[in-house]
Amino acid sequence: MSCLIRVYSCLSVFDTNKHETRISLFVSTRINTKHEFVKHEHGKPVSCSCRVIRVVFQIARNKAKRSKTMGDGDELHEEERFDVLTKTGLKTGISKPRSAVHRDGDYHRAVHVWIFAESTQQLLLQKRADHKDSWPGLWDISSAGHVSAGDTSLITASVTNGGKFIDNEFDDVYLVTTLSPIPLEAFTLQESEVSAVKYISIEEYKNLLVKEDPQYVPYNLDGQYGQLFDIITKRYQDNVEAQSISLQKKLNRYSPISLDAELTGLTDEDKQVLVLLIQAAKIVDDVFYNQVWYSNPSLREWLNHRSQLSEFDMSELDENEAFLTTADSAVKLLPEATRQVAVGGWKGVEYKSAFPILKPPGASFYPPDMDKMEFELWMKGLSDDEKKDATGFFNVIRRHCDSNSNNKSIPNSDLYIIPFSQEYSSSLEKASELLHKAGDVTTSPSLKRLLHSKAEAFLSNDYYDSDIAWMELDSKLDVTIGPYETYEDVLFGYKATFEAFIGIRDDKATAQLKLFGDQLQVMEQNLPMDDKYKSQDVISAPIRVIQLVYNSGDVKGPQTVAFNLPNDERIVNDRGSSMVMLKNVSEAKFKLILQPIADLCIVKEQRELVDFDSFFTHTICHECCHGIGPHTITLPNGQKSTVRLELQELHSALEEAKADIVGLWALNFLISKDLLPKTLLKSIYVSFLAGCFRSVRFGLEEAHGKGQALQFNWLFEKGAFVLHPGDKFSVDFDKIEGAVEGLSREILTIQAKGDKDSARKLLEQYGQMTQPLNTALTKLADVEVPVDIAPDFSLLTNLLHNH
Repeated sequence: MSCLIRVYSCLSVFDTNKHETRISLFVSTRINTKHEFVKHEHGKPVSCSCRVIRVVFQIARNKAKRSKTMGDGDELHEEERFDVLTKTGLKTGISKPRSAVHRDGDYHRAVHVWIFAESTQQLLLQKRADHKDSWPGLWDISSAGHVSAGDTSLITASVTNGGKFIDNEFDDVYLVTTLSPIPLEAFTLQESEVSAVKYISIEEYKNLLVKEDPQYVPYNLDGQYGQLFDIITKRYQDNVEAQSISLQKKLNRYSPISLDAELTGLTDEDKQVLVLLIQAAKIVDDVFYNQVWYSNPSLREWLNHRSQLSEFDMSELDENEAFLTTADSAVKLLPEATRQVAVGGWKGVEYKSAFPILKPPGASFYPPDMDKMEFELWMKGLSDDEKKDATGFFNVIRRHCDSNSNNKSIPNSDLYIIPFSQEYSSSLEKASELLHKAGDVTTSPSLKRLLHSKAEAFLSNDYYDSDIAWMELDSKLDVTIGPYETYEDVLFGYKATFEAFIGIRDDKATAQLKLFGDQLQVMEQNLPMDDKYKSQDVISAPIRVIQLVYNSGDVKGPQTVAFNLPNDERIVNDRGSSMVMLKNVSEAKFKLILQPIADLCIVKEQRELVDFDSFFTHTICHECCHGIGPHTITLPNGQKSTVRLELQELHSALEEAKADIVGLWALNFLISKDLLPKTLLKSIYVSFLAGCFRSVRFGLEEAHGKGQALQFNWLFEKGAFVLHPGDKFSVDFDKIEGAVEGLSREILTIQAKGDKDSARKLLEQYGQMTQPLNTALTKLADVEVPVDIAPDFSLLTNLLHNH
């Protein structure tokens, strides 16, 4: 058997429905993934809405066959149907009976569960019933079953069993860690499926599979399935000291810095408003954590509980590794999920709660098991207005069977649309009240309008007027709060996350930047792309420079140095956009990160060209260039659309690359028109080269990192960036201008056409971790240059305390 496996560790996997309380080891072939998942607090079951597959210790359920009752009480059995998948795991929109799927070798979905006893390092195995059509009488993993049509799972295993059927499966694999073995007497076997159970040493089981023992269902351990054994082994090899050192090394990637702005220019009234805004921003944190991943509240609770301990088991708190179990404080006891047996001292199932290796690509905006095909099939049944809501910034997609909702859904579909104002109502109502209070206190007309309109938007889900008010803000206190960026929606790039930036306007620096906003239309008309794609009505973009005093929500990972908002294409077309520059954040990043990178990676002859003014000026142009180029576009068939909707999950990375590279082009253009000094040009190019290494360190899964890798590799291929002996880099000033213009034209044209295939090819070819990039990143890791800063807002902490 060959297979590719996605490993999960479920937060809670026990089904405690009020049926006969006995363990049914075999998971019926009709795995139910659509009930509410149950976690336990203080011994009481609490409902949580999330689609986690509960396939272990299920209370006895009905057989896999669906049945219809006839008039005389007889039953007509209907064979279970499976979704037919492509070889890459996407739904085809076709479902077929189980027997036909196995006969034809169609790809379909299944689930495997491993039950692991920590104290004995043993896995629980089941012996398949002798009459089973697949692997009769052989020992198999703890629990397994198919997923019926309409449900979902992942990843392939291709099996041919005696010529009787071909089983091409995509399997989800779950690991459940119990503290001690479950007494075998506690199991009630479903004899039609399972004839026996036993525990076996994990090493012994692995060796038996390697030897292809005829008594065991075969698995190919050369593939990802074999990683399960490695993960479990590694989990118990690492001691607390090694884990602590590893965690501290990761924390050292972020350089702590106090970001305190001068408050002497603020009135007592301003300070009252500031306190209320920070309180609202703290609520935005809670909304964002829920948007990103449904298990974040549980993880945060656990971390807060353990934060005061000097030593504790952190397991693998890394987004790229399996986090299999937590510390002993997270042990759960579920006696109601078992049958009472006369085994001395056994209380019931005690297990360690755990968190998945990967969060869903759609974060918590969509059901975690929903894939693109399901969404797109559902979309076909929607009206035009419903389609706009489904792909809109400010709505989430849910399943009726995950909730008790009475929301209207489309016939024959389990999905429905729910607005942010309803999904996050408890938090947004509190934030709205605080914003109204702040609006009542301030005497600034524009700030008052913004705060009241944003408070109303939190409840109405209509952000248009509040975003216009944000663009027209003219106040010493600068506030950005609401749902804006779509980076977390890796599935489609449709849904916006909540964020908050609170700052004090730097009037002098703001006045100096008026030039850039005034030149947007001129830059648009000179962009390196065909004239037919250029807009004739680009609106001048206001630019505000602030000293950041607090941020929250979608500010994890790389700290932003500037932003261009709103992203709503309606507003961009009607009113343009506005830019906010975070000057103290930029200064901190240059000093702590960019300057050390330049010292390590840039040749001595060009190192002195790296300076803050060049770094900050390119950041300004980056944000300006978000506001020019294609946004609303006309497709080849004449249909109106937007770049975001057409490029979907590729949009964020390509848009960041566009803003960067077109920003370089724009600076060269402004210098050629004598609007900026010519002495700035070389410094901008070399500072940009150093900045490439800074951004790529965020990772290629992050939009800025992916976009930066694309640019670096393109410019390196064209000879504009050069690697010298000693692993130092330089800019070839004779080649850089043409290479920048060429990439600008490529990206702008892809966006103008809404050409997703070309976007994918460009990112696949150039958005890679190449050897030159690895060379630089290895040097930076060796000397532990920080990846980013970790701001501390101590001044505001004191302000909150005083109020």
